[in-house]
Amino acid sequence: MSDKVESFTSRFGLIAATLGMAIGAGNIWRFPRLAGQYGGSFIIPWFIFLFLWSIPLLLVEFSVGIKTKKGVLGAFSDALGKRYTWMGWFVAFCTSAIMFYYSVVSGWSLKYFVLAVTDNLNNIDHGSFWTTYTDSFLQPSLFHLLALFIAATFIYLGIVKGIERFSKIIIPILYGLLIVSAIKALNLDNSDIGLHYLFAIDVDKLLDYKIWLEGLSQSAWSTGAGWGLILTYAVYAKSRKGLIGNVFITGLGNNMASIFAGLVIIPTVFALSLSTEAAGQVLASGNQGLAFIAIPKLFSQMSGGGIFSTIFFLSLFFAALSSLISMLELASRVVMDFGISRKKAILLIAGITAFAGLPSAMSMKFFNNQDWVWGLGLMVSGALFAVLVIKIGVQKFVDEWLQPQKNKKAYSLIFKVLFYLIIPVEFLAMLGWWLYQSVSWLPDSSWDIFESYSIATTFLQWGIIIAIGLLLNNIFNNWMMSKNDN
Repeated sequence: MSDKVESFTSRFGLIAATLGMAIGAGNIWRFPRLAGQYGGSFIIPWFIFLFLWSIPLLLVEFSVGIKTKKGVLGAFSDALGKRYTWMGWFVAFCTSAIMFYYSVVSGWSLKYFVLAVTDNLNNIDHGSFWTTYTDSFLQPSLFHLLALFIAATFIYLGIVKGIERFSKIIIPILYGLLIVSAIKALNLDNSDIGLHYLFAIDVDKLLDYKIWLEGLSQSAWSTGAGWGLILTYAVYAKSRKGLIGNVFITGLGNNMASIFAGLVIIPTVFALSLSTEAAGQVLASGNQGLAFIAIPKLFSQMSGGGIFSTIFFLSLFFAALSSLISMLELASRVVMDFGISRKKAILLIAGITAFAGLPSAMSMKFFNNQDWVWGLGLMVSGALFAVLVIKIGVQKFVDEWLQPQKNKKAYSLIFKVLFYLIIPVEFLAMLGWWLYQSVSWLPDSSWDIFESYSIATTFLQWGIIIAIGLLLNNIFNNWMMSKNDN
């Protein structure tokens, strides 16, 4: 017999959990890198696509989760029929595959927080240390397991005592840490140069299609839209009251956290770099290079840098941990829908993640491959939620699933434009562009399955998972039916 489904005890608890789901490492390292690359012009497309991709898909997820009261496999089965359970399987696996290496990222953040607390971060060659650390086996694996253990503990405790209690405490602290860090950064000499750069609009850059595709990609990846995460948390919502407002708060709160992170990093980089050109090189050093090499090196040059480093890596760890918790809950909810108790489900999922995360902890090549393949896979996941709405019918979905209390005609019109036109075009443009990038990077080995960023490795891994889903489709349905029979 499975556990009784818990519910969040308050709207604040639910919102805090969904904010924790959305805010992750990408807010703190990827957004500042892209804002550093394009300047304030990047904020415009990034903000626009919050409303043209992310919030609509989050609304779909929340509506489906709260109506079906099932994880992603059961939700797709209930919404579209048992033939389409494999779609939920793809979404669940895609997010779980990200979880396998995301626990490694969480471990990196925890390791650097420990280094900052012990004041060892100021006494190392940051580039050499990062290379040595990621090339080793023992420490990345240990910190991967430690971060996973911390996250799994909260899931094991349940929705109320675990996830809700954690979120109510950690999310306000995370915002507080980012705000304090931003104030410190803005008080550095010459930080005003970085502040101006972060918000300065260059109209010519807005004519570059790349900035729009980057803005769309960042919004899609950062908010968690199409991951199945907010669907999972919606299972534990007491009612659909405030559904639309909750989703808007989640999306806007996620973007606000990104802006705070930008206010921390970009003014600091400009204040401490020798020149504007040097600042640009720092901001272009890649996600991992920016967070674990460039930023610590700059912090070591400033007064109070040890404290600043501690706050920064604590923020990064909290952000990564809150997202890791939501991924663990998604996978555990799927297993619980098969009739397994919460405690057994999380022990099973944590064990699988501990083992499956080791290759990414041991090899940056494997890590980068999985980040590439399943990062792109999230676009497919988002598209599957769009397919769900289209197959149900937009009008029917708005009337019976979204159920807005006001302005139903407006929502129907907006959803028809979004799901019949805009979101499909966005998906094709985004996926096509990233696959084109792959060909551009690897003109002679695009079809080499052993290349980390090749089209071949992407399609091969997607194909295997889809094939497994199709083969096991009926088995998944039987498992869920047997749970209902109990």
